[in-house]
Amino acid sequence: MNEQVLAGQRILMFVGDIYEDLELWYPRLRLVEAGASVVLAGPEAGRTYLGKHGYPCVADAALAGLNAADFQGLVIPGGFMPDKLRRDADVLQLVRDFANDSKLVAAICHGGWIPISAGVYRGVRVTGSLGIKDDLVNAGAIWQDAPAVVDRHFVSSRKPDDLPDFCRAMLEVLASG
Repeated sequence: MNEQVLAGQRILMFVGDIYEDLELWYPRLRLVEAGASVVLAGPEAGRTYLGKHGYPCVADAALAGLNAADFQGLVIPGGFMPDKLRRDADVLQLVRDFANDSKLVAAICHGGWIPISAGVYRGVRVTGSLGIKDDLVNAGAIWQDAPAVVDRHFVSSRKPDDLPDFCRAMLEVLASG
């Protein structure tokens, strides 16, 4: 794949306390490598959030006031972070806006909790951590046990071991416009 295939694209990623370190950093760096500009958004801009394994991440922007129209896609890492962020009305509206505009909504592991709470997974083929399989099914998603699942503009993955498949799928969806 052309190294700058995503040049000019802006991608939003959520960050918050106890995010899964690999599930944030691996996709972020892969997107940057492909030429995208990645904005890390958390509850507070400029605040440092620590991952499950202690790796720090500084939020570029605050979640409040962001607009999906300013981005081409959204990536939602897992960890314990999604359980807290899914209670934020701004987060849920952003996810709905990305989904309604047919823009990338990519979630890995427990990141699927956020699209569940936003109500965008009904009838969508997805995967995620086995720990949230019942939540996905109860939200109306169509569960598949696979390293990565693509359904239109939705990309999902199960766990850190699946990150290569997850990133390839994200890049393909973003490159196809």
